[in-house]
Amino acid sequence: MLNIIKLELKKYKLSGLIKGALIATSIIFLIVALLFFVKVDDELSFENVNDALILIDTAVRSVFIIYAASLISKLVIDEFKSKTISILFMYPVNRKKILIAKLLIIAIFTFVSIIFANTVLAILFYLINSIHPTLEDTFTLALIKKHSLTVLMNALSATGMSLIPLFFGMRKYSVPATIISSIILVSLFSSNSGGKSLNDIVIIPITLAIIGVLIAFFSIKNIEKTDLLL
Repeated sequence: MLNIIKLELKKYKLSGLIKGALIATSIIFLIVALLFFVKVDDELSFENVNDALILIDTAVRSVFIIYAASLISKLVIDEFKSKTISILFMYPVNRKKILIAKLLIIAIFTFVSIIFANTVLAILFYLINSIHPTLEDTFTLALIKKHSLTVLMNALSATGMSLIPLFFGMRKYSVPATIISSIILVSLFSSNSGGKSLNDIVIIPITLAIIGVLIAFFSIKNIEKTDLLL
């Protein structure tokens, strides 16, 4: 399994995936920085440090769920659509192991990227607020501990959710369906009404994460029955 993962990473160039994640993180930073300095009706987009961290976390998860969909398209859907995966299936390697390796790369990369981006952006936000104090409150040890746990749990649920577009992409081996479904998913869980979002209802992200894992499980289970001639 480890050898298959190494081959996949070599094939798709890990450096390219990391570069994409860094670019995504930079874009989120620019947007948050803009919100930090630009006021609407003499008010910032967030009232305190905690609100800012929540905004960063929501933006990070949204971006990387969509990024995960692009990876699913590239590592899985495209290969089925172009039939190039049939070449892999000709080797004496179990089909399930090949798909597991691909989905593990996507899941692990998504999880690590969300943790990394949240950490980097929180540090940058702290430095900006230290140099240019705008918010009255500041980082406290209690806040850092609480936010770290929240980020970890949200990263786990987002990783599970990021696999949901696989279901739509595998229907007709459609890249657009994969990407569009991820955008719709992000729009649903990150939509804000009265300061609350669906993600705040704990059972919803947990349920979506479980659904994502089940979709991956059944995709792997049924891979032996997949007809590549369609």
